Amino acid sequence: MISVEDAIQQIKRGADEILVESELRDKLKRGTPLKIKAGFDPTAPDLHLGHTVLVNKMRQFQQMGHHIMFLIGDFTGLIGDPTGKSTTRPPLTLEEIQENARSYKEQVFKILDPELTEICFNSTWFGKKDAADMIKLASRHTVARMLERDDFSKRFKGNQPISIHEFLYPLVQGWDSVEMQADVELGGTDQKFNLLVGRELMKAEGMEPQIILTMPILEGLDGVQKMSKSLNNYIGIEDAPNEMFGKLMSVSDELMWRYFELLSFRPMHKINEFKTEIDQGRNPRDVKFLLAKEIITRFHSAAAASKAQDDFIARFAKGAMPDEMPEVTLKLEDESIGLATMLKQASLTSSTSESFRMVKQGAVKLDGEKVSDKGLNLKKGRVIVAQVGKRKFARITLL
Repeated sequence: MISVEDAIQQIKRGADEILVESELRDKLKRGTPLKIKAGFDPTAPDLHLGHTVLVNKMRQFQQMGHHIMFLIGDFTGLIGDPTGKSTTRPPLTLEEIQENARSYKEQVFKILDPELTEICFNSTWFGKKDAADMIKLASRHTVARMLERDDFSKRFKGNQPISIHEFLYPLVQGWDSVEMQADVELGGTDQKFNLLVGRELMKAEGMEPQIILTMPILEGLDGVQKMSKSLNNYIGIEDAPNEMFGKLMSVSDELMWRYFELLSFRPMHKINEFKTEIDQGRNPRDVKFLLAKEIITRFHSAAAASKAQDDFIARFAKGAMPDEMPEVTLKLEDESIGLATMLKQASLTSSTSESFRMVKQGAVKLDGEKVSDKGLNLKKGRVIVAQVGKRKFARITLL
């Protein structure tokens, strides 16, 4: 068992906030495994790297000998998490939840040890509760306290509807902690309100309250908005190796360090060494290769990662892609932009007609792949390495 101070330093890596750190120290000093909880509503069949920020932290606790409780919110999924939403989120069907839950289990075990991970479903206890139980739970919190939550407050002030059932979500999530007797609950920074409700409910039940550990929301490929499938700025953990490699290589050199801290299993001292090496002249692309290979190895295999790197280099004509290229950010008025317009606005062509002509000549590549569809539309949220001819390159961020 590592020392309490070493454990605290590992836990703090990449973390946003620990509430309350002194209480966590007291729990760690007891020398017994802690119950570590993190909940995921099965809202979509595929996880992306943004989701794995929490799972990576769970792995860290697991390696320190603590008990990991991966909660699949099959009951809360029927409510629909309102966190960060400007409108009511439609609940899923039971069939959708069950299928997504199965997929989640398969995916998280690429990071967590299945033999040492307890998979929980909150329908186990909420499925036994009746209407009277839910009304009793609803009495534990006031409307005024609910409206302190940022997203509810904004919707209320903006005359946007808030359904009554959405107020139940933080209470249900908090009650999960009571049922699971959690010592620590992990969540994104946007979940802080819900996690605090868990602490309050545990105190009300005469239990030692859980520690809250919030993790930052990982930015997507655009480096601005959170990674999201709906924004098309995500890297899915089941993406094909070549697709995953290309997306990771499109990440800006600055954002690369954020990905290293939150996604890499390398120790921080090694990551700091990489920074020093780049300051001394090492090509950032070579370090980004290491990050891409590490992540692809995790979700596919070492052989797949090596092949993806070889394929990436071959697509860019064995080093024909320059080490540095213009960084262009295009703010879109619509949800997508036409290829010809994008090339013109990025100053890779002088006009849309030239763009069409270059596509017809086979002289346009996106992320190393030749493009033949001159009517192609590209969605907001993407980061693309665009090439026109042999010498014109740009890394284009679509916002």
